[in-house]
Amino acid sequence: MKCSICSKKIDETFLKKIIGTYIKDEKGKKKQICFECQSKFPSKEGALKEIK
Repeated sequence: MKCSICSKKIDETFLKKIIGTYIKDEKGKKKQICFECQSKFPSKEGALKEIK
């Protein structure tokens, strides 16, 4: 699984949970965000603007 902003591989825990978060865009599609990008863009709107 890759980050929607920086395209780096997102690490997972041993239970296959991502180390990061999911956000939904205006169409309702889930986007994956890595922990580093989550720290850079704490608001949902800021992260959605940066998605490629």
